[in-house]
Amino acid sequence: MYNTLDFRYPVFLVTWHLSFAAIGTRVLQRTTHLLDGTKDVHMSKSMFMRSILPIGVLFSGSLILSNTAYLYLSISYIQMLKAFTPVAILLISWLSRIQEPSRKLVMIVCMISTGVALTSHGELHFHLTGFLIQAAAVGFEASRLVMIQILLHGLKMDPLVSLHYYAPVCAAINLLVLPFTEGLEPFYAIGAGKIGWGVLLSNAAVAFLLNVAAVFLVGAGSGLVLTLAGVFKDILLITGSVLFFGGSITPMQIFGYSVALCGLVLFKTSGGK
Repeated sequence: MYNTLDFRYPVFLVTWHLSFAAIGTRVLQRTTHLLDGTKDVHMSKSMFMRSILPIGVLFSGSLILSNTAYLYLSISYIQMLKAFTPVAILLISWLSRIQEPSRKLVMIVCMISTGVALTSHGELHFHLTGFLIQAAAVGFEASRLVMIQILLHGLKMDPLVSLHYYAPVCAAINLLVLPFTEGLEPFYAIGAGKIGWGVLLSNAAVAFLLNVAAVFLVGAGSGLVLTLAGVFKDILLITGSVLFFGGSITPMQIFGYSVALCGLVLFKTSGGK
């Protein structure tokens, strides 16, 4: 977990993570069979411009915005808002007409939305700018996943193969953005010892290994298992934020998140994707 000082440089952190991932996937490609799926993908210039580049832009924007939100909101509240991502995916799928709405799904969406609204109402340190940034991050991430479904459905990319293609694009985009946002400040902070290399390397390694673990989990179970495990992860993060980092959570937030959580479980078990 980064401290407050580290989170002042969200663009740098995302650039670092994605550069690490770009190198890591290529090392795995040459030393393991985890990325054998790249042999089945014939990446042309047209396919790159239609799929990888726009998805990479959305992925980069999602990561930058979600990291920036930590400057304004508590960890527990951010995790509650992130739980809204499946609903955002569903709404964008409806707007894109790749999925037809049903009465049951509409009721589940309303249930989850009500739960999220209650958690916002119960937030003791609500910050409108932080809320809008995190909401935009959810929108970017949901759009990215829908675009993957639309444009890459026939390529059958697993998460690690996707990361192999997206990471260099996202890292390059962030490098272009970095001079206009944070400039050389992160590098000065590293040089002055304010940001430890041990923290940077370990955090990037954990983030990268998480993507590798996701591949094995999907292979052993299913996408549903991965999603439900993500919900359980959110619960653990919220609990850890309260117990170990002094985060605050109100009874209204507990009730609202419980309602949203029940809606998410109903959404997945009813065949939502």
